[in-house]
Order: sequence, then structure tokens, then C-alpha cells
Amino acid sequence: MSIKGKCAIVGLGMTDMGKVYGRSATNFAAEAIQMALDDVGLKKEEVDGLLINANLSQEMSPLLQMSLGFEDLSLLNVMNAYGATAGTMIQYASMAIEAGLANVVVLVYADNPLKEGKGTGSSYSGANALPITGMESLRLAYGVYGANPVYALAARRHMHLFGTTSKQLGAIAISQRKWAQMNPRAQMRKPLTLEDYLSSRYIVEPFHLYDCCLVSNGGVAVILTSAERARSLKQPPIYVLGMGQGAPGDDQRTDREPGIYTGAKQSGEKALGMAGIELADIDICELYDSYPYTVLVTLEDYGFCQKGEGGAFVSDGKLGPGGALPTNTGGGELSAYYMWGFTPLSEAIIQARGQGGERQVEKNDLILVSGNGGVLNYHSTTILSKHAI
Repeated sequence: MSIKGKCAIVGLGMTDMGKVYGRSATNFAAEAIQMALDDVGLKKEEVDGLLINANLSQEMSPLLQMSLGFEDLSLLNVMNAYGATAGTMIQYASMAIEAGLANVVVLVYADNPLKEGKGTGSSYSGANALPITGMESLRLAYGVYGANPVYALAARRHMHLFGTTSKQLGAIAISQRKWAQMNPRAQMRKPLTLEDYLSSRYIVEPFHLYDCCLVSNGGVAVILTSAERARSLKQPPIYVLGMGQGAPGDDQRTDREPGIYTGAKQSGEKALGMAGIELADIDICELYDSYPYTVLVTLEDYGFCQKGEGGAFVSDGKLGPGGALPTNTGGGELSAYYMWGFTPLSEAIIQARGQGGERQVEKNDLILVSGNGGVLNYHSTTILSKHAI
């Protein structure tokens, strides 16, 4: 039984994001959810499902239900596939709604990793880092801490195998900054040139400063319901046409390269297959962009170009405003705001509704949304459309 077009996104709430201090994750979550309810014209009492995106904040737990004042829920869960969570939440919510287990489901991400007077680099490291045990802890024994060096190793391997260059990675960062300049919510709106990009300090070679995504405080909430109910609500429904997951894992054997061949292929094929469309039908891409390399390798594995050709594919600026493949049209996590997988999801909703203002892409019928978790270990893909079928 296909659930293509059976559910729709009807509400979107976004708080101020970035260096917003003095607020708890619960406070951000409450505001985002109320904004989403107001956006669609629903009352809190009509919500019977709550999915919480677990992250570094201890507040993002089942106890959040009580803090938010939700009662008599029929669906409650705390989920975490890192940056792929938003996509997996949509799958879970859609299946529950179609099965009659819930009617109106809220998905929420909120966090406050930035602390006034402390550098952003401390937000996801040291005492704030997620606990690492088992096989994953082997990296620590070799001095590899945090995401930056592991992604950098993947990018360096891609460069070695295929001749990918820093200029090509820079083309992605520059394209997204151009989009961010048209997004009032974006944290980084100053123009970025290739010279600026290449002359910025190294974080971990080959990554420069502008290769690394932002850290942001804030919250985003999204509301799903059945397609039938969605048609009578305040906002134009955005239908979920396709969805898929891909988790290749990483057993750290030398005969596998999860940093080069990611779960985007598997999840993308499933989502496109459910939607009954081809890649050529996609109008806009909203891709998880922890680094430009993440965008590049995701485009390859979805099949927009052959493996190893991602650098040449993006180098002509086709991802930016006026380009042939508008991608990360709000500036993404590199220039707009970092809300894990809710960054690409929120911008996809805005574009599908036609509410992008200056940055609105004219052709917005089919939008591909990706999520990425771990170090390219988990992937989710969602196909959204303003059309039911």
C-alpha cells in the first residue's frame, strides 16, 4: 500500500535563530510549536502526536511533553538519526497518520548550544559532545575528535580519487551565500568571493573556515496531518510524495568507503520510486550541507552526475540563483542557520508554498529534501510537492 500523497505538511514555525542567548531549548521549542499552530490555524488540543528531535540538549526528552502542556497524546517519541532525523520523523508521522494512529503530528527541533562569551567551536566538543563508545571510539585513539577531521578525510580522499579541488568546493559555499543574501533569516549575508573563501584560515585541511557549517540557537516546528484534512486548513498543503532511508554504516574495514559512497543512493532511489518521478523532474534541491563536500557527494549519489564528477558539475554555479539546479535556496547550514535536518526541510516548505520572497524559485512543483547523519552514515530523502499526485 503506497502512502504517496496521503499526508501533507500544513504548519511551519521558526524562531529567531543564531546568536540568540539566554533561552532554553524548551523555550525555543514552545515558541516554534505555537508559531506552527498559528501558521495553520490549529489549537494545541487538536495535536495528538509529538515527535522530538533529540540532540545535545537534555531538555529534548519525553519530559518535553509536560513542559509544553500537551495532554492525551496517542503518539510520542524522541528520535535521533542526527541530521537525518527530520526525514525519518516525516516517515514515522506519515505512516502513523495513514494507519489511523494519529491525526495531527508535531515535529520539533530546538537547541541552544551557543553560550555567550564562548566560541562556537566549543558547542559540539568536549563536555558538550555526544558520548562515544565502542567501535566509534577507535577514532579517538588516533586523535580524531569531532566531525571536522573525519569529513575532511572524506573530502581529501575524494580529491585523491577524482581530482576534486578546493575551488570546486568553494563554488558550493559561494552559491549558497548568494542565496543567503536574499534570506532575511540568514546569519551570514555578507557577499563571499572565491578569494575570500580560499584565503580564510584552515580548520582542518582541506577545509577552510567557510567550509564549516554554522552553529545556531533556535527552534523549528513542522505539523503534518492527512491530505484530506490538510485541504481545509489555513496554509496550502505540501504533500509528501516520496520518502526513503539509507544507512550503509561504517565497520571501518578498508574495503568500504562510506565517505565516498553514501546512503543517498539507497534513500534517493526509494523516495523517487515512491513518488513515481525521475531526477530530471526535480525543480529544487534542499540538501543537508554540514560542509560543501556533503552537498557534492550527495548530488553524486543521487545521480545528478556520475561518481567523481561532482566538482565539475557544481563549478559553473548551477546551484546558485538563476542556475539550472537551485540548491539550498535559503543559504543552507553554511550561511543561513543550523537546525540539523530541519534546515533543508524548513526551506523546502517555504519554497513549495511560494513564500520565498526575493529568493523564491519560480518553478517549485517538486522539491527533493535530504538529511545526513553521523559522518555520511545515515541518510533520509523526502520528496515534497504542492500537488497531491
